[in-house]
Formats: sequence, C-alpha cells, structure tokens
Amino acid sequence: MKYTIGISEMRVSNQFDDVLITYSLGSCIGVTIYDPVEHVGGMIHCMLPTSKVDSQKARSFPCMFVDTGVPLLFNEAYKLGAKKERIIIKVAGCSQILDDKGLFNIGERNYITLRKLLWKNSLLINSEDVGGNDSRTLYFEINTGKVIVKSRDKNTEL
Repeated sequence: MKYTIGISEMRVSNQFDDVLITYSLGSCIGVTIYDPVEHVGGMIHCMLPTSKVDSQKARSFPCMFVDTGVPLLFNEAYKLGAKKERIIIKVAGCSQILDDKGLFNIGERNYITLRKLLWKNSLLINSEDVGGNDSRTLYFEINTGKVIVKSRDKNTEL
C-alpha cells in the first residue's frame, strides 16, 4: 500500500507491501530509518529544525520539528521491534529554496540539527542527498529498504 507522508507527518511500518512517499522536500528534511532484520521502517518530513520557536505547536505537531519529530520516529520504530544498532538512516532535502541570499538557511539548519541529534545518540547517516536548489521526492519500500530520491529528471538510489 502506498502512503503519502505530508509536511510535518511521519509513518512507521512493518508491512512488506508498504511504500512511503513524501513530496516537495525543499528546505524541509526527509528522514528514513530501516531495520533490515525486522523489516521495520519509517519516514518523517520535518519543516523546521527546533521546537524552540513554538513550543505549543511542537506539542500539537511534533513532526514539524527535527528535534521533536525524529526521536518520535525512532521510538515508534522501536515499538515495532527495530533495534538501534541495526538502523540504517537515509536523508534527503535541505535545499536552499526561496532563500537565494541565505538569510534563513532553514535547509542547512535542519541538516545540522539532525546531525547533532544523531551524533548525541551514537547514530550516523548512511546515505544522503541534501543541499542544492532542487526540490525532491522521497520513496521508501519497506520490504527491501530501498530509498529513491527524485529531483528534476534524475532518480538516485540512496
């Protein structure tokens, strides 16, 4: 079954026929995690780096923010049997779109926040397609763990 992950949403699955898709990753960051032994995977589409900007919104929409959404993604995967030591992490997005002068650097800040969060938890990104000026679409197959990034006319497997 195909599931679309919208902005500020996530989904975790252990169903072999599930495909998770998120569209329009501009400055937003898309993160997939996968345990190849348990075939548990998840995807999140975060818009902003830290929940400090709006703690009320963070309580209502934790997946909007990297610092609150990503831990939730991991915890939900652990509930389905995923183990931290087996997790494969793939990341896409973090473009500099509609910010030609780099005033806000939301994409870069999303990426830095994710890297710090993972590093503090002894986790590393296995593969990524980040930065630049293109919007991306992220596809994730639960049965294989395969992650495809589409941008412009290009498909890249992470």
